[in-house]
Amino acid sequence: MSNEGKNTGLTPTEEAWDEEADDIRPKMGWKELWLKEDWWAIWVGLGIVIVATLFFLNGGTIKWIAIKPARWSTLGQAFSHFGAHLPQYAAMFVLWLVVFVAAMKAMGRNLAEYIPSFIFVFVFSIIIFYIGAWEHAHAYNLEPPLVALVLGMLISNIIGLPKWMDTGFRVEFYIKIGIVLLGATLPFTLIVWAGPVAIVQASIVSIVTFSVIYFTAKKLGLDRRLGATLGAGGAVCGVSGAIAIAGAVGAKKEHAPIAITMVILWAIVMIFFLPLVSRAMGLHAGIAGAWVGTSEFADAAGFAAAQAYGKVAEALPGIPGSEEDAVRAFTLMKVIGRDIWIGIWAFVLALISTMKWERKEGQKPDPAEIWWRFPKFVIGFLLASLIITWIASGYSLADYDKIVKPELVGPVKTLRTWAFIFCFFSIGLTTRFRELAAAGTRPFTAFTTGVVVNVLLGFVLSALVFASYWTHLTVGQ
Repeated sequence: MSNEGKNTGLTPTEEAWDEEADDIRPKMGWKELWLKEDWWAIWVGLGIVIVATLFFLNGGTIKWIAIKPARWSTLGQAFSHFGAHLPQYAAMFVLWLVVFVAAMKAMGRNLAEYIPSFIFVFVFSIIIFYIGAWEHAHAYNLEPPLVALVLGMLISNIIGLPKWMDTGFRVEFYIKIGIVLLGATLPFTLIVWAGPVAIVQASIVSIVTFSVIYFTAKKLGLDRRLGATLGAGGAVCGVSGAIAIAGAVGAKKEHAPIAITMVILWAIVMIFFLPLVSRAMGLHAGIAGAWVGTSEFADAAGFAAAQAYGKVAEALPGIPGSEEDAVRAFTLMKVIGRDIWIGIWAFVLALISTMKWERKEGQKPDPAEIWWRFPKFVIGFLLASLIITWIASGYSLADYDKIVKPELVGPVKTLRTWAFIFCFFSIGLTTRFRELAAAGTRPFTAFTTGVVVNVLLGFVLSALVFASYWTHLTVGQ
């Protein structure tokens, strides 16, 4: 699809990269390091992690600039907090703007369009984050990323914005930075602390769900690259997985938005469905949390569902377990067990796509293409995880939660949340329902088939096969 006549915000070189990636990739060489979003996501995300680590090692923290709204019950409290911390919000805005402008300039984007557009995104992100900080937000599932998505969709499809503002709605750039920062919240020591059961269950679900969605998509006649993108969105880590795998398999421009829409649609449904059914069955909070972690598609939505059910368990004497049981089980299954697969899936599918799907008759596949195709920001994810793993290796889980988490991981996680809000708000702002409708019903059918299998398999594994583990969860203690 040609960009002719469209205001893409790209230089001619970058437009050529987007349109003819296979021909341009090998010729760029080292220029990738400052021309590609993947590498800039690494420089920005890893830079934050390294700075935070240096502060931590010297007895400090970056909490001051990693500001976020405090819990509030009245608008007066919200405005009071914002006013008291205005210098911190201003400093964080300058931080984001400086690094983003540097990246956009290097990549040849139109700064005259990007800067006002990002200011728009940032101002609304503050409002969105404050909505999520309302004390009753969890009761209404008003998690910031979901609020960002819905608000963005309303603005895009009801009010509308000038097309040039799309220059600042850098969905992939923001999510890639968020994924790199996600690595810092997932040290490999957590895999050891989680134990084999959580990893085994997550592995089973990831492989089965991906296979069901992918082969159903192929049966329906969909492009296998779209099938792989849909499968990763349902099997690995939702939006992040869909974007990572879309790049790994060389998916078409429209494939990732289709997968993202499916992920978000079913994530919203599962926020209500899983806690409701769990409550009707009187499931232990730990089992319900594991089921949510196995069957939910977005971290924010899953956390909201697990936390909501945990509070129900604490309030009703007929339901065993606590909020902590539900949240911990969810975290082990989704945030650790499934999200950690993103790098593995990206590598494997880049390999399959290059060596098999795109192999031309009589022509040997080029192993170097695997490197060009592999989503580089996953490297940042792994490096961030290794840095925090090195720090965490000297602590027990209890000390990690008491010392490392609040002073080092916590501030990084806050900045990750900001990046995800930027991303989800941008997704909403660039989602036009009329364009998505053109994709037809087949992607929905393929993804929904995987949802059904995912939910049933998740229940069997959580409530039957590994029920004893989830009801007696004592991770690292």
